[in-house]
Amino acid sequence: MTADLHARAGNQNPGSQSALRGFNEQRVLATLRTHGTLTQAALARSTGLSTATISNIVKSLVSAGRVSTSPTTSSGRRALGVTVLDEADVAVGIDFGRSHVRVALAQAGFRLLGEEYAALEVGHLAAASIDVAARMLETLCERTGTSHSQLIGAGIGIPGPIDHRTNMVIRGAILPEWVDLDIDARLRQALDLPVFIDNDSNLGALAQITWGEHQECANLCFLKIGSGIGTGLILNGSPYYGNLGITGEIGHSTIFDQGLICRCGNRGCLETVASTGIMVELLSRTESAPLSIESIIERAKVGDSATLRVIDDLGMAVGHALANVANLINPEVFVLGGPLAPLGEILLAPIRRGLQRHAIPVIGDNTTLCMSLLGDRAEALGAAALVLRQSAALP
Repeated sequence: MTADLHARAGNQNPGSQSALRGFNEQRVLATLRTHGTLTQAALARSTGLSTATISNIVKSLVSAGRVSTSPTTSSGRRALGVTVLDEADVAVGIDFGRSHVRVALAQAGFRLLGEEYAALEVGHLAAASIDVAARMLETLCERTGTSHSQLIGAGIGIPGPIDHRTNMVIRGAILPEWVDLDIDARLRQALDLPVFIDNDSNLGALAQITWGEHQECANLCFLKIGSGIGTGLILNGSPYYGNLGITGEIGHSTIFDQGLICRCGNRGCLETVASTGIMVELLSRTESAPLSIESIIERAKVGDSATLRVIDDLGMAVGHALANVANLINPEVFVLGGPLAPLGEILLAPIRRGLQRHAIPVIGDNTTLCMSLLGDRAEALGAAALVLRQSAALP
């Protein structure tokens, strides 16, 4: 990488150290736009430049008002975080869920400008939901003083498998009304922006290494437990998409051969025993009306035995599935998100037991399991991060 910069600088002005320094500064700025706040050590690893060079460049950029620095910690040690400043470009992140849509605006350097949330009816049609998101975006721009000309694109999170060859939701998604629609064209027309579509779990994973506390984590798995169950994978520091873009469908891994028929057509999938829908169904059988996830969480926190038993069974099944993932790719950390995140250790404990029971012992003992600190905004933030990464990659 450094040799390439030397060559480019030489082509512009042979022997010019100032040209080389300029290219290195742009490399640092592009890395910060892509990854958000980074320590100087992380910048050195990401750019291939020496720590001394990074230190000098950061001092120059601070003096020029291009970046700011602030105290932080890295691996338990004090460090200096570097954040890019004065970027007019704004990215849009939109998360479509089974019963909601969230819109977020973020600047390069990963600074959240504002967000909007709206509930949607279960079974909402794509056209109607896209119109809602477009109106929310307009309102958000007005509230934050952002002009449409500042918007560089919209990242779109969809809770279902997406074929990256066509950008279409395939069958088996929890939004069957969106299957086989040209969502890309509809969104571009409604928003008048370039759009980048991805599975919501992939975006949740991306959020963890850009907005979250795992910015220096090279191998991470984000697990979202909701109406569906999916994972997003970060391998060697980058999102992993496989051959077709359809990865992380852990909710359709078989847990019980003789289990219930899943919406994907298979039998005994993880979603048939561990989704929030199954949890609500089991715990509402003696109630006059279906329980909400919020009421289930409250019952768990006060120690309701039936609720804790259902959560324990759910957690053990999820831990079993995660053990298979851990044995295959050996991530550093599993980060859990979704509506059950407020349960904290109540949910983490049985998942951890299932993971340690079924994983190779050395892997189970050395894999971290934690809740996401980004809450229910992770997918929208990841969608904005997707746009910022795409724009930073452009020439």
